[in-house]
Formats: sequence, structure tokens, C-alpha cells
Amino acid sequence: MGPVTHSIVIPAYNEEIRIEATLDRVLEYVYAQKWDAEILVVNDGSRDATRDIILRYAAAHPMLRLVDNPGNHGKGFSVRNGVLHSKGEWIVFTDADMASPIEESEKLLAALERGADVAIGSRWLDPSLQTRKQPFYRRILGRIFNLALRVILGMKYRDTQCGFKAFRRTAAQAVFPLQIIERWGFDPEIVFVARRLGFRVDEVAVKWAHQENTKISPIKDGLRMFTELLKIRGYALMGRYGSAKR
Repeated sequence: MGPVTHSIVIPAYNEEIRIEATLDRVLEYVYAQKWDAEILVVNDGSRDATRDIILRYAAAHPMLRLVDNPGNHGKGFSVRNGVLHSKGEWIVFTDADMASPIEESEKLLAALERGADVAIGSRWLDPSLQTRKQPFYRRILGRIFNLALRVILGMKYRDTQCGFKAFRRTAAQAVFPLQIIERWGFDPEIVFVARRLGFRVDEVAVKWAHQENTKISPIKDGLRMFTELLKIRGYALMGRYGSAKR
């Protein structure tokens, strides 16, 4: 096996019910691509059998490895931890529920090939690609959050919250050490930081299906994400993300 070209990061918290199906699908896809790849599954302090399952798969597949968080810290911490442990020139992170099929990573990687430094999967750039739509109330809350995103951070993307993104290694190494938000609000933060540092961020329409067993609480986590948008703006004003290059 040569140098790692592709890294796939999967954050996982209490995923014993679906992690096997997810790993089977990701492994099948990566083997088919014949990449010199690594799959990093980040265990966020799971209290079920998630960690044991990951270790069993890692023993059978050398390209897959476990990254343990020091307890439960949230999805943002997990993604950052996985990315900072990665070795690939192309880094993709995806949710453990496979709401966006791993095969859609081809679209993200194609955007990087065309010159983007960061490619963010989007559920709303082409809504016809949604195979199972969100409930109406979630769509309304999503629209409100997107409006807040535009007003507070000045970003005009249709969707920053899709858990499916890809980075060139140079961009990842610059952005993730500056990430502060550890839970759901990390998505707009890393996009904001990438743009602030002068990296090109492309939004890419991907297939996506709503998952009924999502761990996000629309009200509690929605309020938390709104608060985190204000924190991101405050951190920027304090210079925590360095000097803006655009």
C-alpha cells in the first residue's frame, strides 16, 4: 500500500444498530475504487457496543481504524479529531447514518478536482435529489437557521448543515486547528473559517434522505446552533480565526 490518498472520517456515537451496515457499505465502495485509503471511525464516548464493533471491523480490514475521543464531546469534536488524525490528500467526512450515500462522495471529490479547496454537500441546491424529505417543521426551522446564517455570518450557501463535506489536505490542516465549536454548530464554523482564510468553498448538490432516528433535537439544538452562530461572529471579531484574506 502506498501513501494514503483518501481519508474518510465517520463520527459515531451509540451507533450499534446501524454502524455495521454503514461500514460494510463504505468498505465495499472504497475497495471498488482501488484507492490507497483509510477509514477513520471516531467513537464519541459511546455507551453501547459501537466501539467493539469498530474494533472487530478494524481487525479484519487494515484500512479501517478506531479513533477514540476522551469521552463524549459532540460531533464537531469528533470530526475535528478524525480529520486531524487523517493522512490523506483528500479528506471526506460523512454521517454514520449514510443520509447521503457514500457514492455521492464522487461529486465532492470532482469539485476538488475542478479547483475547490472545500466541497460541501447540499440538500437544497437541488431538492429533487432528496429521496426522503424532512418533516415540514424541520424544513421551516432550517430556513430560519439559513436566514440567520446569512445575516450573522454573511454566508449565502443554501445548506451548510449537511454532514457530508470534503477538503483538500492543505485546507483541512489550516481550518480544523482553528475550529472551536464542538457540537452541531461546527458546520457553519468550518465553512466560515475556510472562506475567511481565502479558500474556495463550492456547494455541491447531493442525494440525501431524512433519517427518522436523527439525534438532533430541533428546538434545543436549533437554539444552541443559533447561539453558536453568534459565538462564531464574536470569535471572528476577536481575531480567533486569524486575519481575513477576503
